[in-house]
Amino acid sequence: MTGSSTPAGQSHSAHSHSAQPASVVRPDGPWTHREVAANGARFHIAEVGDGPLVLLLHGFPQFWWTWRHQLTALADAGFRAVAMDLRGVGGSDRTPRGYDPANLALDITGVIRSLGEPDAALVGHDLGGYLAWTAAVMRPKLVRRLAVTSMPHPRRWRSAMLTDVRQTRAGSYIWGFQRPWIPERQLTADDGALVAELIREWSGPNPPDDKVLRTYRSAMCIPSTAHCSIEPYRWMVRSMARPDGLQFNRRMKRPLRVPTLHLHGSLDPVMRIRSAAGSGEYVEAPYRWRLFDGLGHFPHEEDPAAFSTELINWLKDPEPDR
Repeated sequence: MTGSSTPAGQSHSAHSHSAQPASVVRPDGPWTHREVAANGARFHIAEVGDGPLVLLLHGFPQFWWTWRHQLTALADAGFRAVAMDLRGVGGSDRTPRGYDPANLALDITGVIRSLGEPDAALVGHDLGGYLAWTAAVMRPKLVRRLAVTSMPHPRRWRSAMLTDVRQTRAGSYIWGFQRPWIPERQLTADDGALVAELIREWSGPNPPDDKVLRTYRSAMCIPSTAHCSIEPYRWMVRSMARPDGLQFNRRMKRPLRVPTLHLHGSLDPVMRIRSAAGSGEYVEAPYRWRLFDGLGHFPHEEDPAAFSTELINWLKDPEPDR
């Protein structure tokens, strides 16, 4: 499906981004929107500020805009804050393939290089966190620091999903993604109603309001986005017993040697605390674990001030040893 014969905007081709409703994925704000080329595709970024690069990676079912509060907080704190849309989402290219974590991690490190920076502090949420862990293992020289929220180390994720019945149940939506076509239809039905439902269900007592949820719903309804958003999860499950998946799991055994901040909401219903805790065994560097009491799966949106403060204090700490 290269998209040559499909109507404009429904193509999977490298140029389908031109057909997207720009207002949804490029809202006005203190940031600048642009595109950078990396790893054979084009990626939409929003950036603000000057200083050391902090690259923010969104999770499912969102796009770069989930970091709007942190972008401005980081810029005010003296950082060059950049939030990117992952491959297949928001304003980035929707390619027919390339949704395995190794390739998605190379997208991220390619963007760091394209931004002309020697390295970046990576901040990842959910799937973006999984990819941040992966990028730090695969290209350690390009990752200065690592901050992950709501996602265990990929090896912890795999073992929890396979051996912890309660985590298997909590992540049931990921098993549901393994069916062809149906999940895509469910995500886009009724103008993306399911997207709002999931974000509400996965949040703590302060979920994003309807206006915010409408933005995420609209972004998911851009042609091909639902399919591209689900593909990484299909790989994560289907590859478990395949040579490529086993090889990836072996590769992720390599210890991380970058200072790591691991954040988690105490009420996260889809990623249990028990699954995430213990990821420090893969970090041979300062590792700090921080639990946000009373927050769910989206701590950076549920309590942006607390999250940004924690992140910035850690980024500025010359010896983040605790």
